[in-house]
Amino acid sequence: MDLSSLNPSKGSVRNRKRIGRGPGSGNGTTAGKGNKGQQSRSGYTRPVTEGGQMPLYRRLPKFGFTKPNRKSVVGVNVSQIEKWIESGRVGEEITVSDLKTLCNASKGDYFKVLGNGELTRGVKITAHFASKSAQEKIAKAGGTIVLAERTLLEAERINELSLEEALLKPKTPVRKKAGQRKSS
Repeated sequence: MDLSSLNPSKGSVRNRKRIGRGPGSGNGTTAGKGNKGQQSRSGYTRPVTEGGQMPLYRRLPKFGFTKPNRKSVVGVNVSQIEKWIESGRVGEEITVSDLKTLCNASKGDYFKVLGNGELTRGVKITAHFASKSAQEKIAKAGGTIVLAERTLLEAERINELSLEEALLKPKTPVRKKAGQRKSS
């Protein structure tokens, strides 16, 4: 036995299927792909198939919805405010700008004061929302809470007022004109 006598085993090597070489080959015209449609075009790949098994994207439930106009609210606990006062990061007055920098938030965020913890000093806090327990604890400590109407981003766009005044200015409700109808 030598190298010249080596052959592949019978049936293991086949010539490739030469398609589109005329009607005599048996694979001319549509080249064995059937007539028209997406499957006859180049680049077609079947979507993920799992045999007869129900595919994963149909086994998992549909869930969730993101409101397109949702408010991004950052919560700040009374205990956190107490720590900031003790460390000297804030004084007796906490503004929305202070909350933005201390919470590492964006200008478009709203801030809500939550009632977790205790407050020992009277502080004037300007925020967008406050829980009842937080309002009680701040009032008990001798402080006040002022509710802002706008975010920092919205307040900066009002040129005729200072930032503090623009934060507290209420938004005017959008009124529909008499001739407009609801679109459904």
